[in-house]
Amino acid sequence: MLRVICWKWGRTLPSKKVTYHATHVNVLYRMVSRHLHIPYEFICITDDPSGILPEIRTLPLWDDFRNLGGCYVRLKAFASEMEELLGPRFVSMDLDTVILDDITPLFTRTEDFIICESVHWPPYNGSMFMMNAGSRRQVWETFSPKASRAQCKALGYQGTDQAWIGACLGPKETTWTTQDGIFSFTKHIAEPKQTAPPEGARLILFNGLWDPSQPVIQQRFPWVKEHWR
Repeated sequence: MLRVICWKWGRTLPSKKVTYHATHVNVLYRMVSRHLHIPYEFICITDDPSGILPEIRTLPLWDDFRNLGGCYVRLKAFASEMEELLGPRFVSMDLDTVILDDITPLFTRTEDFIICESVHWPPYNGSMFMMNAGSRRQVWETFSPKASRAQCKALGYQGTDQAWIGACLGPKETTWTTQDGIFSFTKHIAEPKQTAPPEGARLILFNGLWDPSQPVIQQRFPWVKEHWR
């Protein structure tokens, strides 16, 4: 059975001016429930399970690399021990995601690792990836807080966990693209000043300044309010 996992810990993203709460977890769960039509279990890895729906299984967030800030704490998803914790196959999703249509075709892919392509900085967008547990364990096992971050900086890779995933794995991993119905709110909607999601969109990633929970976004883009619930 596929496990769909998300992450929530006590942090505010200054760029978005958004603090992630249980509401984000519950909304993502409901969107997945409406649009994923295969057996799955929804899991939130968190340091605070209060307010999260009882239908959602919660697991305690570990402290590994949490002191580094950003999303480095998520790198442990690549550890081989995740098979025991999460099962043999799982997909990781960001909380700032809006699901518009059937995502079953995305999650029935069979590659041992697949991640979103990057439309901003190469080579990948860590907002969503799916894998067989332990299939890219070098991401976890070779990470060095000092040396790995320096390597990412030298390559010009942006972000924290996603920068290291790209630096460690190189540019040839299989990716989901716009052809699969995955789009960036910033790149494909906000920057070209579109009001509607692109045709064929299944899922919109809110990487960048914006978040689907923001009232200004829901007022300006009614389709966000329609689907982010």
